[in-house]
Amino acid sequence: MAKPNALSLYQKVELQRPLQRALDATIFFLLLALLGYRLLLVRTHGLCWLYAIAFLCESWFAFFWALTANLTWTPVHYQTYPQHLLKRVEELPRVDVFITTADPGLEPPIITINTVLSLLAVEYPANKLACYVSDDGCSPLTYYSLSEALKFAKIWVPFCKNYRVEVRAPFRYFSDDLSSAGSPEFQYEWRRMKDAYDALNQRIEDAAKSFTFGDLAGDLADFSNTKPKNHAPIIKVIWENKEGIEDELPHLIYVSREKRPNITHHNKAGAMNVLTRVSGLMTNASYMMNLDCDMFVNNPDVILQAMCLFKDPINGEYAFVQFPQCFYNGLQDDPFANQWIIMMQVKMRGLAGIQGPAYMGTGCIHRRKVLYGQSPNEANINEKYYDDELYKTFGNSKDFVTSATRVLRSVEDYPNCLADTIKATHEVATADYEHNSCWGSKVGWQYGSIVEDVLTGMLIHKKGWKSAYLTPTPPAFLGCASSGGPIPLNHHKRGITGLLETLISKNSPIVTALSDKLQFRQRMFYLWIYLASVQAIPRICYALLPAFCLIANFHFLPKVQEPVICIPLLLSVLFVLRQMLGYIETDQSIRAWWNNHRMDMIKSMCSCLLGVVAVLLKIVGLSETTFEVTKKESASSSDDTESSDRDLGRFTFDESPMFVPITTVMMIQLAALAIGFLGTQPGRREFGVGEVTCSVWLVLCFWPILKGMFAKGSYGLPWSTLFKSSALAFLFVYLCRMSTK
Repeated sequence: MAKPNALSLYQKVELQRPLQRALDATIFFLLLALLGYRLLLVRTHGLCWLYAIAFLCESWFAFFWALTANLTWTPVHYQTYPQHLLKRVEELPRVDVFITTADPGLEPPIITINTVLSLLAVEYPANKLACYVSDDGCSPLTYYSLSEALKFAKIWVPFCKNYRVEVRAPFRYFSDDLSSAGSPEFQYEWRRMKDAYDALNQRIEDAAKSFTFGDLAGDLADFSNTKPKNHAPIIKVIWENKEGIEDELPHLIYVSREKRPNITHHNKAGAMNVLTRVSGLMTNASYMMNLDCDMFVNNPDVILQAMCLFKDPINGEYAFVQFPQCFYNGLQDDPFANQWIIMMQVKMRGLAGIQGPAYMGTGCIHRRKVLYGQSPNEANINEKYYDDELYKTFGNSKDFVTSATRVLRSVEDYPNCLADTIKATHEVATADYEHNSCWGSKVGWQYGSIVEDVLTGMLIHKKGWKSAYLTPTPPAFLGCASSGGPIPLNHHKRGITGLLETLISKNSPIVTALSDKLQFRQRMFYLWIYLASVQAIPRICYALLPAFCLIANFHFLPKVQEPVICIPLLLSVLFVLRQMLGYIETDQSIRAWWNNHRMDMIKSMCSCLLGVVAVLLKIVGLSETTFEVTKKESASSSDDTESSDRDLGRFTFDESPMFVPITTVMMIQLAALAIGFLGTQPGRREFGVGEVTCSVWLVLCFWPILKGMFAKGSYGLPWSTLFKSSALAFLFVYLCRMSTK
């Protein structure tokens, strides 16, 4: 490991994990040995459909394990040195920040303004920062909330910087009572800030009760008689740092792109591309950071940290710098597996040692020229030669093509007067501007999948770019983790649907294997993330095998007296040990491991399966996949009752069909164990300890489903789900018994 020199802004540290590597290799070879055992069975006993299904499923598990082990084989950690960068403050580049919100009902404005306020207070020159808020709901309430937040920001930002406040999202900062801490001056200022924030919160709550899309006056007149999905573009400069003062507030711009019912708007990807064009005309910064409305800035040095990688004089050519998604409201032991700690701290660090992490849709800083389609080491364009091609690529706005040309020629723009660009920005924010252009295909955020983030990042990597992964302390951003039950499962289903769409599209890493610049191991990662969408099929098939054996009196695993029993036994033990090591490494409990393992099984048989079905229905033309906005918890709510606190870790259900498959599997396992232990099978007992253990393990994994079968209200499974699952389970048992006759 090389020591950083005086000019280095960061150090790339390789992490050594010899024990994990040894376990990964051992598990893989045991899986191959199990496949060898299956082939020997075919040779000695002939081909049997039961063994054939087991062989196919175990082949899939071996292949998928190789892809999984690849993720964590060469992890790295980036250590940044922003103090070196602070010596060259005048060289810091300008950054445009995009915050996206889509529905003020599902994403309350108080959440959005807390994210905006935390951003306006970051440790970065204000004259080199601009904040753009995209409101895809065209809500006057959102605009009003931002306007009111600006008034509070004028006292909040100086307070944060004067007293070196660490957490600069007000709702989190004021969750601790500091009114008696520090000097008398600080106590007075703290109470003044708290009162001002409470007043801001109250004004927004009052406005939420009175705002409609009817006749509005004054600054809100543009919203009069608009509809969320049918309106002209609305772009307003809420605040402009006209004098370019370093200690002022950054620019704050509101953007609501045009929407028409007969024109596809491409969900979040479309909103991001409009922000890219609008910002290109207004400030045209070389770097763009995007945040979801509920991911506030938790580390005020976050932009400086990223610039250490972008501006390093030796190794600074990264396409984007991704920060982990972390959450402030995670429950103890992660009962719903929605904190993603292993993914963020283990697997993404492993990717950083290959070609870089995937783009995760939030908490990321991009080079603008990369999203404009430029490849690594590509020479600056010749403006005259590319003139016609630029219009075909970027659309018919002369002003925007000029700004894009400056970016592609690496020419730093000087700040414009924002008011002078409003007319031009309206042109690039129209619903039909992208017609006959390359937006969404060759430039900008990519269309064709509802998980536009992973697709966009993959196409960047396909051009040969690398990305970086920064995990500063404290975490760069914090968000609100979803509660248990249908909400995270629906979110997971949406992701699975989008991943499978990409896997079967022309952008699949399999299809482009001979024409892109993905490194081999990076391609393995993208195969891993896309193939995870079809995990439901082999897992459900394998889960039904022990139940079939118990009901029909067969066996598919070696018996205890057979020496080969050591293969599945060792596999089970080592697999559990390997998973536990990851949780111990990230300071989590064994209970957290169990909760995550259990939820992984539940998701694969709920949301994964429905995601696969949704794509199949789209292929045959029976339905279309849709983008669903996830409901966010209000940032200002802190008055949970004692009863709700007790129920935070409980699983909730609704009438969604996604609960039918897993409830069916659960009922089948219970029926199989009952039949097996009651001894109602014909002839001598053939099944062994392995089949019984597998069924018991599945029952334990699906314990929340079992509890839901007997609970009431939202904590109980609906009667419709129980009826459908019972019918399917009865049919399975009947067919198993018929197969023995």
